[in-house]
Amino acid sequence: MHASQDPPEPVRFDTKVVVVLTEGLLAWQELNVTAFLISGIATSEPGLVGEPYRDADGAEYLPMLRQPVVVMTAAAEALGVMRARAQGRGLPLAIYTRDLFGTGHDDANRAAVAAVGTDNLELVGIAVRGPRNAVDRLVKGARMHP
Repeated sequence: MHASQDPPEPVRFDTKVVVVLTEGLLAWQELNVTAFLISGIATSEPGLVGEPYRDADGAEYLPMLRQPVVVMTAAAEALGVMRARAQGRGLPLAIYTRDLFGTGHDDANRAAVAAVGTDNLELVGIAVRGPRNAVDRLVKGARMHP
């Protein structure tokens, strides 16, 4: 017989991870952009990724981010404003531009971004991580992804 245990207290993180996608992307594009952006966040600082997972039979699976990710949408113009604010505040930021849908590997992705000035990047997604209040202010006006 097992002793009953109270459910664990929910963890409240000091930081928040948010992905903001431009409106009007196709479903496959939303998923692709989100996956790429989160890979940038996951590698931005040690300790963001937890330990590997193991099932009851001992099979091991890759570790994942230790905290939830909020996915939101906003108008294309808002992404540029959010990018500028994040950079101005020194918040870790990942970007995905429309040009990256036509590239096939990391070197081509970096070349596509390098070919365009900051204010002319056609952003289709950003991901940011930082203090909860700062991130909440940064993404103000964006809506939860449906």
